[in-house]
Amino acid sequence: MHDQPLVSVLMTAYNRENYIAEAIESVLGSTHQNWELVIVDDCSKDKTVAIAKNYADKDKRIHVYINEKNLGDYPNRNKAISLSNGEYIMFCDSDDKLLPESISKILNLTESIDNFNFALSWPFCKQPINISSCEALTKHFFNQQFLYIGPGGSFMRRSFVNLIGQYPEKYGPANDMYFNLKVACNTSILLFPFDLIFYRQHENQEINNRYSYLYNNFLYMNDALTELPLPFSKKQIRFLRKKNYRRFIVNLFKYYRKTHDYKSAVHAWHKAGFKYKYLFMGIFH
Repeated sequence: MHDQPLVSVLMTAYNRENYIAEAIESVLGSTHQNWELVIVDDCSKDKTVAIAKNYADKDKRIHVYINEKNLGDYPNRNKAISLSNGEYIMFCDSDDKLLPESISKILNLTESIDNFNFALSWPFCKQPINISSCEALTKHFFNQQFLYIGPGGSFMRRSFVNLIGQYPEKYGPANDMYFNLKVACNTSILLFPFDLIFYRQHENQEINNRYSYLYNNFLYMNDALTELPLPFSKKQIRFLRKKNYRRFIVNLFKYYRKTHDYKSAVHAWHKAGFKYKYLFMGIFH
């Protein structure tokens, strides 16, 4: 057994007693065995911690940490990153399952790439392809969006993630979208055509929080167009900014038409920091 794990599998947890045993078993069943499993519990109120500790008592590669207070999704992911030791990191959430061949398959690909930093699952590519920073950003913004895959579809070098500052924490469930854009501004990206995890769908997932996405999608994109070193002209940035205004208007209208909840729609407008001048710029985009 290696003293230093090659891969850190990060598992954040909150009230996952119904799923976490299956998630841990899936890591134990990986064909690649040079890993550590870092479980960070965000103050669960059920038996999640007891179940996780039971596995940790039997396997020294499993480490269980319990937060003193509830941090929330992405702050907890960042804490898991800070507690990891592997050369590479990947996420297997406590309600998902790691696929048996995942680590072996992705390591076989990364070994052939000089200066590998980041890989993303993309089922629409027929074979693995390593694309440059500029190519990835141009494809995403002007051809086909693909930089929206969440942490469960990512495999990354830990030192690189720490270098660029881990995940943002102010965009709710859209934090990973800003993070992926930031990644693409700083390195090439390996796209691979297979899944790393079995993604379990259920009603308690953050992805179901459509209201939060409504304004956070606008916020992260608005900030990205201002803050990130995107390889685009001023004209292209203006185009993308107006497109973001229009998208928010359309999505807000759809939300109101579906819910007839005027108060929440207005609240989303304010949460997004949306201005009336954006309305006209978006309409005439």
